[in-house]
Amino acid sequence: MIQLALEQRERETLSPIATQSAAGVRRFEDTRLEEDYRQPFSADVDRILHSRAYTRYIDKTQVFYLIKHDHITHRVLHVQLVSKIARSIGRFLGLNEDLIEAIALGHDIGHTPFGHDGEKFLSELCRASGIGYFQHNVQSVQFLERVERKGKGWNLCLQTLDGILCHDGEIHNQKLKPARDKTFETIDQEMAAKKTDPEIKLIPMTQEGCVVRMADTIGYIGRDIEDAIRLNMIERSDLPAECVERLGDTNGTIVYNLVTDIINSSFQNIYTAFSPEVSAALERLKKFNLEHIYMNPKIKSQTDTIKKLFGILFERFLDDIEKENRTSVIFTSFLEDMSQDYIANHNSGEIVRDFIAGMTDQYFLRLCPQDMVPQIQLA
Repeated sequence: MIQLALEQRERETLSPIATQSAAGVRRFEDTRLEEDYRQPFSADVDRILHSRAYTRYIDKTQVFYLIKHDHITHRVLHVQLVSKIARSIGRFLGLNEDLIEAIALGHDIGHTPFGHDGEKFLSELCRASGIGYFQHNVQSVQFLERVERKGKGWNLCLQTLDGILCHDGEIHNQKLKPARDKTFETIDQEMAAKKTDPEIKLIPMTQEGCVVRMADTIGYIGRDIEDAIRLNMIERSDLPAECVERLGDTNGTIVYNLVTDIINSSFQNIYTAFSPEVSAALERLKKFNLEHIYMNPKIKSQTDTIKKLFGILFERFLDDIEKENRTSVIFTSFLEDMSQDYIANHNSGEIVRDFIAGMTDQYFLRLCPQDMVPQIQLA
């Protein structure tokens, strides 16, 4: 009765382009949810929140690593910011906030330790091992479908997994319109294609997925600037004048202006969009961040060491699997907890990939040769 009442309320209140909870579809039948008071996407939120991978967000790099500072953003805060921003936009556009929250909280589950640098290093090792490119959005679905719960996965809804797979906030879009006709087979094909060609552009199947993808950018663009200023890497006066004029020069004003613009540009439309002027300013600001923050030599001083450590661990674990070294941590802390189905359907390279990708920064460093571990800087 509760589910029926909630479904009726959605039909009466949500936008015609919103995703109705009743449309949520899972890969496998889930009888546990038949009598549940929760709607499908709400149950997805709970499953993601209670996953082991979500817990590990707390010690995963957002941008700045090997720096100890209580006010620098970690991955766990980023996904919460994206969730709040996306739900705020979704509320004004009449979209399904449960689906938005599920996509937002799960979108970075597959991120490696040490942020995008770690992602690049692991991708190089995966390619050399013959298992294709590594991309964190693909790995997020891998974790939620095939690694969590001893390899059984959480059996999340198609729409949730699609939004997570298609969330790429690094790609700049002025406008996004959903590619609605997708199935689980489509997702499987898109994941395989991304491992072969990471430049393939994916489009979310729901308006909610489009909102999260744009909220991902809103969530990090100003926050990364504040972190860089706090660490004395840039000064506020360095920001491009045309961006400051249009968006502001603090994270709060940047978020407010971007959210306001996306609501005004998308309201009662069949797409999610920034206005052309704001989109141009945002694209310019992203280029500024790339040049002055993400490629800043001050945060790249230990990059070569981290790359070597990724290679050492990857090769060590491959060797341990080949020699069946059951005292190795990849057995005691990973494989011994996984189902035979997972082990049978993943080769050695894929198993090592899943193990390393799931590590926190500190766990990764604890497994490395201690004479090679770089010092953590106090800031």
